[in-house]
Amino acid sequence: MKLFLSLLFSCLFLTAVAQSDDVLLARQYAASGEKDKASQLYQKLYKQDNETYFKPYCYSLLSLKKLDEAESLAKKMIKKHPGNVDYTIMLANIYTEKGEAPKAEAVYKDILKNLPADEGQISMIANQLYQAGNTDYTIRVFLQGRALLHNDQLFSMPLISMYRFRREKMQMAAEYLNILTSNPDYLYQAQNNIANQFDGPADYETFKGLLLDKIQKNPQAIVFTQLLTWQYLQQKEYELALNQVIALSKRQKDNGEQVFQLCQMLNSNEAYDAAIRGYEFVISKGKEREYYIPARIEILNTKNLKVTSGKYQQQDLVSLEKDYQDLLTEFGRNSNTAFAMQKLARLEAFKLHKTAEAEKLLEQAVQIPDLQQNLLADCKMDLGDVYLLNNEPWEATLLYSQVEKGFPNTNIAQEAKYRNAHLAYFTGDFTWAKAQLDVLKAATSQLIANDALNLSLLITDNTAFDSTGNALKMYARADFLIYKEQTDRALKTLDSIDRVYPNNTLADDILMAKARIFIQQKQYVAALTPLQKIVADHPTELWADDAVFMMADLYENRLNDKAKAQQLYQKIITDYPSSLWISEARKKFRALRGDAVPSS
Repeated sequence: MKLFLSLLFSCLFLTAVAQSDDVLLARQYAASGEKDKASQLYQKLYKQDNETYFKPYCYSLLSLKKLDEAESLAKKMIKKHPGNVDYTIMLANIYTEKGEAPKAEAVYKDILKNLPADEGQISMIANQLYQAGNTDYTIRVFLQGRALLHNDQLFSMPLISMYRFRREKMQMAAEYLNILTSNPDYLYQAQNNIANQFDGPADYETFKGLLLDKIQKNPQAIVFTQLLTWQYLQQKEYELALNQVIALSKRQKDNGEQVFQLCQMLNSNEAYDAAIRGYEFVISKGKEREYYIPARIEILNTKNLKVTSGKYQQQDLVSLEKDYQDLLTEFGRNSNTAFAMQKLARLEAFKLHKTAEAEKLLEQAVQIPDLQQNLLADCKMDLGDVYLLNNEPWEATLLYSQVEKGFPNTNIAQEAKYRNAHLAYFTGDFTWAKAQLDVLKAATSQLIANDALNLSLLITDNTAFDSTGNALKMYARADFLIYKEQTDRALKTLDSIDRVYPNNTLADDILMAKARIFIQQKQYVAALTPLQKIVADHPTELWADDAVFMMADLYENRLNDKAKAQQLYQKIITDYPSSLWISEARKKFRALRGDAVPSS
């Protein structure tokens, strides 16, 4: 008996090894296009074990267009296993290959009609249909299964995958709305996939209709309000997004955290007015709330950003000044509020032209004990700037030098060195200024390095043929007036240079200075004229690529002409490939063209 069993196991083992070799060989034949040889081997394997190798044998017959044989084979297996849908699906595939669509349709409808009321069986049948390449009926099986089991929450994830695969955007979005009803944790995934699938405003508008209907039916489901807020943000409807989050905060009677977080996002999108309104709401919740002080600080930062971005009215300056003063009155002048003293001083010095008040405030700030060292350095440099505005250049250079020596080999030291060089340029000491700027061209801060390079080239280009530098000195005085935001006097000085020093080499520099003045005055259309003249008359000079980039930025962010902006960013890429703006121009060009941008 032992000998018999041993021989039996040996035979079975050898048969299995032989089958394995035949399977590998059949696959090799199929891969190399030798379909007949592959089919013969699959037929041999099928006869040895007619269920295991049914599919590969049947597919080999289909590849040889032996459709009648394949049909006969499938019917034989259906007769033998009438409850196995796998064979039925294969028969439908064969009918499709034979061009007998009505017969195939009849088979699929029969599968639907006889669908078992079992979640596992339904999933298995749908999977078999999917593997057979029939996505239409895969979806129909899932939907029929829902109806059969009286549960609309079933099969959402596979349906989402199917709709994504077929790029059926609204069906996918509707399924996410379905699953979020009971599983709000899918919100982040829903946002990512919807953003990746949607192509533009029209898609978001259609989705908004679905979402509003869902909110009406599920008014207590917070997740849909959150999704609606996100949808408004995608369409840059910032005020509407804020309205939703404020309404939710009132309903939940929370501490304002979600509004606070949204305001930070609004700031990053330069929606300053909406952010300010949001912070005001958080502040209104009361001093005892944990976000009261952060909101008081951030509303000031936001108003400051609005001012520095040029999107302000005169009353905004006065309002911001009062807000800073109120903060300092409420919390005192100490190490915790020194940041507000610094920013108030810059506002008073450069925007409100109250240089005496700014000087006094910064002198107080630098005397505060235990002030964080970086903030102390910033306050000293700003105090130096105010001394410069007040025509005290020696006091200014002393402070810049203190900071440079106090923070060796840091970006702060490089910034202080640059301000000292700039001061020397303003006062006409071009030799010393250029020596400092040439060192800074290798600065680790790209911004400082770029500014140093431009200023160094300005000095070099305009002292090469005029060793006295008289025309450049007059230009530097105009530049100093721009720095002080005394734009009318600056324009008069610039217009005088050609009369006083004819045949100077500052033509493109004067045009760029005028463009900067017009932008400072918010005369954006007027700024285009000198910028266009730089590109037309001085296409290879220092400011040419800067002029093109500035025009692109004006058209994109101030004049709302995205097509013109895209054209100008393209010009940077094609005409100025070595420009320092090339990377930023590529990024902005792609964004305007509508290229997909990874979500953050």
